[in-house]
Amino acid sequence: MPPPARAMSERPVRAAPAVLVGMDFGADGYTESLEELRLLAQSAGLQPRALIQGKRQRPDSALYAGSGKVEEIGAAVREHHAVVVVFNHELSPAQQRNLEQALECPVMDRTSLILGIFARRARSHEGKLQVELAQLEYASTRLIRGWTHLERQRGGRGFLGGMGETQLETDRRLISNRVKVLKDKLVQFKRRRDVQRRARVRGEVLSVSLVGYTNAGKSTLFNALTHAGSYAADQLFATLDTTTRRLYLAGTCNLVLSDTVGFIRDLPHSLVASFRATLEETIQADLLLHVVDASSGVREPQRAAVNKVLAEIGADTIPQVLLWNKIDLTGVPPGLDRDEYGKIRRVCLSAKTGAGLDFLRDALAEVAASKKAAAISPGTMQHHRDTYVT
Repeated sequence: MPPPARAMSERPVRAAPAVLVGMDFGADGYTESLEELRLLAQSAGLQPRALIQGKRQRPDSALYAGSGKVEEIGAAVREHHAVVVVFNHELSPAQQRNLEQALECPVMDRTSLILGIFARRARSHEGKLQVELAQLEYASTRLIRGWTHLERQRGGRGFLGGMGETQLETDRRLISNRVKVLKDKLVQFKRRRDVQRRARVRGEVLSVSLVGYTNAGKSTLFNALTHAGSYAADQLFATLDTTTRRLYLAGTCNLVLSDTVGFIRDLPHSLVASFRATLEETIQADLLLHVVDASSGVREPQRAAVNKVLAEIGADTIPQVLLWNKIDLTGVPPGLDRDEYGKIRRVCLSAKTGAGLDFLRDALAEVAASKKAAAISPGTMQHHRDTYVT
C-alpha cells in the first residue's frame, strides 16, 4: 500500500550536487564573497561539491572564465557528477548559453541563484507576485528558440501571406502581458499600504523598520521585541515578506515595528525594482534600526552594502540607529553608546539571549518622545527626523 500523499510530500529532498565558480578580478572581499556563494548555494537546495577559482584582469567575452578554466570546470563536473554549475558573477545571456553548451549542463549566475532562493522562500501572495515579476524580467533576456517546428507560421494565401509570428516573439509577448498583470496587482497592494500608512500618520504612530544584511538577526530581534513568532533561521534570506507589529513601550504605545527583507552585496537590480513596493515600508519609516552582525569579520562591508541599497531606494536620508547584534559571540558588553552631542550612536545587544534589549527599548522610547515633542511644537515637524540619532 503506498504511503499517504502527506507523508510523501514531507520526505527530505536530496540536495543536488553543484560546482561553484568564483573569479578574482582584484576586487576587495573576494574570499568573503566565496563563502557567501557557498551559503547561497546551500540556501537554494544545492550541495557544493567543488570550488573552482581563477584570476583574471577582465571577464572573457564569450565564456567569462576563459577556455582553459572552462575545461577545468568541466572536469570537476564529471568528477563530482554535478548537475549544475554556479558562477559567483552576473553572466550575459550569450555567456550563459556558451557555457551550457561547453559544459553540457545547466549554468546559473549569481542573479538566478538569488531569484531561486526568493522563489523558495516567498510565502505571502504579494511576495510571490514580486518574485514572479523579477523572474520573468530576468528570463525575458534569456529566451531561446526551443520550438523549431513552430519557428515560422505563415498567414494568408500565396504571395499575400506574410511571415507569421515566431515562437520567440510569442514567448516575449506572453511574458510582456504577464509582467503587466503582475505590476497592476502590485500597484493594488501599494495602494492598500498607503491607506494603512496614512492612518498611522493621522494617529501619530512612530514607524520603525528593521534593515540589515541578510542573516544579521533581524527576524530574531523582531520576535524578541514583538513576540510575533515570525520565521527565523541561521540562513540567508530566511525572511522575505515584510511583517509589521505594534510594539508597546513604557510611556508610549504609538509605535509599529516592521521586519523587512535582508540585503546582500550585488543584490540584483530586478529584485530591488520588484520588491520596491515592499521596501517602501522602509522608505516611509521615521527611523531605521540597522542590524549588524557584530561577530562577522566583514561587518563594515556588509553595512556599506546595506547603505548602498538604501540609497538606491531613496531611504538614505532616514535617521538610523546602529544595532550591534550577536554580541554573545564577541564578548562585547550590552549597552547604549552616544556621541559627544548626546545623540544615540549604537546599541549593543543579543537578540538570541535578550541581553541589551532594555537599552534598545529605552532608545525607542526616547525617539518616540522626541517625535511627540516635535509634533506639538509649531514648525518642527520637518526637522524632527534629525534631532535624535546620527
